[in-house]
Amino acid sequence: MKPFKSVFILLCLLFFLLFSLNTSFAISIPEEKKISKEFMEMIQERAMILNDPIAIHMVTRVGNHILSFLQKGPFDYSFQIVDDAVFNAFASPAANIFVYRGLITGLDSIDELAGIIGHEIAHAASRHVSESIDRSKYISIGSLAGMLAGAIIASKSSGDAGAAIMQGTMAIGQTAMLSFTRENETEADEKGIMFLKKSCFDPKGLLSGLMKIRATDFRGVENIPDYVKTHPGTGSRIGHVETILSNYVPLENKAKCHEDFRFNMIKYRLLGLYADIEPTYNLLTTQLKSNPSNSIAADSADSAAIHYGLGLIYARKLMLEKAMHHLKEALSINIFDPMVLLEMGRIYLLNGEPQKALNVLKGIEKEPVMGFMARFYQASAHLELRNLSESKNLFNSIIDQDPSLYPKAYYHLANIMSLEKNPGDSHYYLGVYYSKINNNKTAIIHLNKALDSLKDETKIKKTKELLDQLKEKSAKDYKKN
Repeated sequence: MKPFKSVFILLCLLFFLLFSLNTSFAISIPEEKKISKEFMEMIQERAMILNDPIAIHMVTRVGNHILSFLQKGPFDYSFQIVDDAVFNAFASPAANIFVYRGLITGLDSIDELAGIIGHEIAHAASRHVSESIDRSKYISIGSLAGMLAGAIIASKSSGDAGAAIMQGTMAIGQTAMLSFTRENETEADEKGIMFLKKSCFDPKGLLSGLMKIRATDFRGVENIPDYVKTHPGTGSRIGHVETILSNYVPLENKAKCHEDFRFNMIKYRLLGLYADIEPTYNLLTTQLKSNPSNSIAADSADSAAIHYGLGLIYARKLMLEKAMHHLKEALSINIFDPMVLLEMGRIYLLNGEPQKALNVLKGIEKEPVMGFMARFYQASAHLELRNLSESKNLFNSIIDQDPSLYPKAYYHLANIMSLEKNPGDSHYYLGVYYSKINNNKTAIIHLNKALDSLKDETKIKKTKELLDQLKEKSAKDYKKN
């Protein structure tokens, strides 16, 4: 996505939902949960969320550790990663915390990430979103229309034109809210630091994280008005946080981090798999030259992470031999690292070496997160080797556990059914696969063909139900257009 595209769209969606309410009074908890549900559905439909289990697991573990020091509130917290290079994070209704991919790749430590997440948790715990909904009644419908127009233009341009429209139409209404917003930010900083002091993280991470946010402002974000950003007044916040932390000394009984969050490896994973290829390639090759793995002064953890990221970049460039070279370099530093083994298995598959993939992936089957991901590659390897029974069992176990992560499992099952001369099931799985990737027209074609030859009553029922859902959705989409 272009810079600010997802920021504008997310803000647009959120404010659209807020304005649909009667905001004479602060909203109730059930109302906030309803907004949250609709908002989450909207952003899921627009494929804004990064579905990387390894990265999400890290963010969730950080968030849950901080939450362990808070009293249970009315909402169940969730942690999401927005697939955008923007340096940002925010809390949406009902304690959904969003961290941008660009924030993680722009930070340097787990303490900095924890500082930002702690701040967002403080927003949610203080119900600042609910307060802002109550204040939103002062903004005119004209301001909302301008914001919507700005969001649409921003999604098709660099964002400057959209920002200008939003600035012009919202300046009067939103400036009235700005002082309250800064009060919210101050409260969130203070509470966030309080949470961090109890946690295993260094609260000074919030300060260095804020400084990095401020640095991004000076790199070209300063022309976006404060009320378009989710965290206004960064400069004054830095001064306030510095004052709070000036005499900070960790308590003797401060909690210890008993697990390795793998921040560096996950940072370079996000760079290698999802960032723009050429700028990231240039960045990582430069970093590797200044931190070679064979240097006595090199930080081995940094070197392993850089090699790992470069391996992922080379794989995206389809330079598989170089990709494998860098992954093996990373593995020589971090022996038996499951993150590296997982990607080696994937690249062996890409290179047409399924047996080598199986050999590598066997070592991570018991990993709680990566073991599930390895199962998909194992199933794919067995399919290439024409071990259809093993492949089918593995793909079915993936669908039973979490079909959202690997919708391609349905596609591969369709292939297996075709090889087994079972056209009904083949069309059924193709129909489900295309529905999962929102190609509803093709899904309907395959599901109708499935009904011609399916014999399993359960699958016939599921096929009819899915057809009804897709036809209803198609009718709604047609009316919108």
